[in-house]
Amino acid sequence: MGYEQPESADPRAARGRYDGTRPDRHRSGAAALALGALGVVFGDIGTSPLYSIQTVFSADHARVHTNPVEVYGVISLVFWAITVIVSVKYVGFILRADNDGEGGIMALTALLQKNPLKTKRGKAVLIALGVFGASLFYGDGIITPAISVLSAVEGVKVSAPGLGHYVLPITVTVLTLLFVIQRFGTGFVGKFFGPVMLLWFATLAATGINGIRRDPAILKALSPSYGVQFIVSHGTIAFIALGSIVLAVTGAEALYADMGHFGRAPISRSWFFVVFPALTLNYLGQGALILHVPAAISNPFFLIVPTWGRTAMVLLATVATVIASQSVISGAFSVTRQAVQLGFLPRMTIRHTSEHEVGQVYSPAINWTLYVAVVVLVLGFRSSAHLASAYGVAVTGTFVLNTILFLVVARTLWRRPKWQVAVLGTVFLFTELSFFAANLTKVAHGGWLPLSVAAVVFTVLVTWQRGRTLVTRARTKEEGSLSEFLEELHHVEPKVHRVPGTAVFLNATVDTTPLALRTNVEHNHVLHERVVILNIEVANVPHVPDSRQLVCLDSGLNKNGITHLQATFGFQDQPNVPATLRLAVVQDLLPAADLEDLTYFLSRITLTQSAKHTMPRWQKRLFLTIAHNSANPVQYFGLPTDTTISMGAEISV
Repeated sequence: MGYEQPESADPRAARGRYDGTRPDRHRSGAAALALGALGVVFGDIGTSPLYSIQTVFSADHARVHTNPVEVYGVISLVFWAITVIVSVKYVGFILRADNDGEGGIMALTALLQKNPLKTKRGKAVLIALGVFGASLFYGDGIITPAISVLSAVEGVKVSAPGLGHYVLPITVTVLTLLFVIQRFGTGFVGKFFGPVMLLWFATLAATGINGIRRDPAILKALSPSYGVQFIVSHGTIAFIALGSIVLAVTGAEALYADMGHFGRAPISRSWFFVVFPALTLNYLGQGALILHVPAAISNPFFLIVPTWGRTAMVLLATVATVIASQSVISGAFSVTRQAVQLGFLPRMTIRHTSEHEVGQVYSPAINWTLYVAVVVLVLGFRSSAHLASAYGVAVTGTFVLNTILFLVVARTLWRRPKWQVAVLGTVFLFTELSFFAANLTKVAHGGWLPLSVAAVVFTVLVTWQRGRTLVTRARTKEEGSLSEFLEELHHVEPKVHRVPGTAVFLNATVDTTPLALRTNVEHNHVLHERVVILNIEVANVPHVPDSRQLVCLDSGLNKNGITHLQATFGFQDQPNVPATLRLAVVQDLLPAADLEDLTYFLSRITLTQSAKHTMPRWQKRLFLTIAHNSANPVQYFGLPTDTTISMGAEISV
């Protein structure tokens, strides 16, 4: 295999070269950004009314009745869950914890990697929590498209009961089309997402008002006293109901994950002026309908709509859930790419689907893996009510992990007083741990699914990171010192023959010799007239501008016709070696002549399993399996196949 996994940035090379700043990416008008945020950021939480209230009242393992005390209590808890978790925690606090403008749990993990914590073990534990949070995202990523599209299509049972048996075929068809078009990217339809979701939220508000007029007393549910009364008087039932109530805040993590696309201010404005009011009105309307017509618990979202508008509502809901699913799928591509760049996954085929937006990427392997998993879920669970039991565990787990990591950042990076961190931790963790504990009661009813997915993904991530560390250590020893190797060039017998042209050797570390270079000299006794050693690194920031991307590490090597360059990319940048060399010429780090008659050399490593007790045997086999199926380094680094040569050695793990 070609093992050219980039390393973390060398502080000696990076010092003074990249300070973590970048040009402003949010130059568009405030209204345009807020509208765009509606289409990308709020699709998931915006479609939660489709199934959350219905699940609370129809769950088989916790029967909540339709009397005023319980209905007021449920709606009150929904409203205050949204207020505390979304409005206060995410919008008020966590959106401030950006990594060079980017959000999401992997970006938060990158912040902690730069964090000077007191103990290495504590830092390792926190990073592991961040990686597990990213693993939970994949569990969320397969459930969201399934439950969202299925719950929308189930509206057919209300608008046209005779077509109820077509729900599953229609759902699978919609999902198939959704995953098929992923390879074209979201750019060509992205401009339509915002207006559609604006119509969606306007419809939510209008139908909510339609429900409220049936029983205006439901407005009393905005008081937290009704939620407290429900919990105190109904004990176990209220506790279990929390597991379904949390479905109203699914998608809240998207506000943080997609912050880099729009910025904190547009997301905040969209939330407080459009999304929050619309959701509040719709949940109040569903509560009023249930009080007025108790049988409406079968599907309060669609029954709140006037009869004449239900078919149109099914169509609008289907489009809205496709948009919600799109944002989660795109998020899975982005998380995968960040994991690759941070060293938790091997190279994978990741394609850019936009010439202008670096964040729009597509991964075929992830796309079709998600598709198979989503279809299996739909056909296996067969209804959104059954899927809802599997949903909350991943969401609440991600909430808790985000809060823990945020509190550490607030204390250690922002130097916030202990009492402030303690107050925030008490409020947020008490709320979220209550929801998480309630969802643990649903593990046997489907909650095991996202936990199992997260466990598998987490195992893969940590196995690759551990194996990669071992291989890097062995490789460093095999490569030897670059300075010593270059000094020995003058004493090699027979003398090295210099051939015309330029050879570019990719290297994973700054101080060691590329294996391909050592092999070419020691076995072939050949060296090109001009040699470029290119060290590629990934910094713990999302993007590195061109002006800060390259630095020359020659140290007097030009007397041998050798130029040593270091290129640093952000974890959301795509390494492209030919483009990097052209940039080096523009910046006068290389003469233009060096780009003529180019040959690229990759250091290929063949991995084998040994008897060493470095990892459990099963983990070694897993690491080798992943390594042998990693993406072609020629494609990953944008190298031309006809002028790229692989040379290397064998390393045992």
